[in-house]
Amino acid sequence: MDFILMLTHADRTIEDAESIAAAALELGIRHVGFKDVGASPAMMQRLVQKIRACGGVSYLEIVSTSAAALVASLEAGRALGVDCILGGTNLAVAANILGGLGGYFPFPGEPVGHPTRLRGSPAIVAEHTRAARALGCGGVDLLAYRATEADPIELVRAARDALAGGRLIVAGSVNSPAQIHALAAAGADAFTIGSAIFDGSFSPGKAAFREQILEIFDACATAPRIAA
Repeated sequence: MDFILMLTHADRTIEDAESIAAAALELGIRHVGFKDVGASPAMMQRLVQKIRACGGVSYLEIVSTSAAALVASLEAGRALGVDCILGGTNLAVAANILGGLGGYFPFPGEPVGHPTRLRGSPAIVAEHTRAARALGCGGVDLLAYRATEADPIELVRAARDALAGGRLIVAGSVNSPAQIHALAAAGADAFTIGSAIFDGSFSPGKAAFREQILEIFDACATAPRIAA
């Protein structure tokens, strides 16, 4: 299961994202993302270049809350040349802007607000996941631990069962080894962490960035295999 470092706090890209990205890449992290809120186009371009130069995979997670903002975010992701674009729910708009959807991972369920919360049942998540795969999306970006109406792990299992070979990324509010282990057991392929690193809540008492990252590495190493 891949750990995707999000250079974000409270659904915004952090001000020192570039220096943190450099430190993360030096530690061996190869999946690094940011959001289109809180970062200038120039900063985002430098981040993509830095990640690519180190052989990493870049992720842009969009948290737009209007149709016009979604279009702008998708166009920005295309112009930046990021490897994966996460978020959004309008697949027709995404297909029109991006062309192919192999690198696009929309939100299943009903995301609302900012910071984003997730409404919807496991059945709705499964329905949206199947629709995304049918249109050629590489997978989905599930806000499992932002759920307001369902058990997070039940949502993960529902998405996993509906993916038909696609990649399941779990984003938002992952903040403990126990959650990482639960996600692995339920079939997640990757998870994102941002805020829990930068506010120190993933490993309380260990304020240093490096120490937080090492705790996440350890949680990944001890996580169970995907459930059959």
